Amino acid sequence: MPPRRQSQPRSPEHAALGDAIRERREKLGLSQEALADAAEVHVTHLGGVERGVRNPNYATLTRIARALSVSLGALVTRADAIAARQRRRGSRP
Repeated sequence: MPPRRQSQPRSPEHAALGDAIRERREKLGLSQEALADAAEVHVTHLGGVERGVRNPNYATLTRIARALSVSLGALVTRADAIAARQRRRGSRP
């Protein structure tokens, strides 16, 4: 039997990073599969990153950012803004 899928984000920061990646991916009209292919990561890993349940390493984040045509710094800055907005709201949307 496969392991149970983790449903809760590792942290608010992981959730915000996943939201920033998903937001950019959707803005570009990419599917998770297309982004995973472009970033050379497995689609299930990318899905976990977007849900905030995976802890991507630097190389993975760099490949994802490059595939999204955005700098890693810009992606993290967007994630920080999302996290701040979520803190103000008191929850994750």
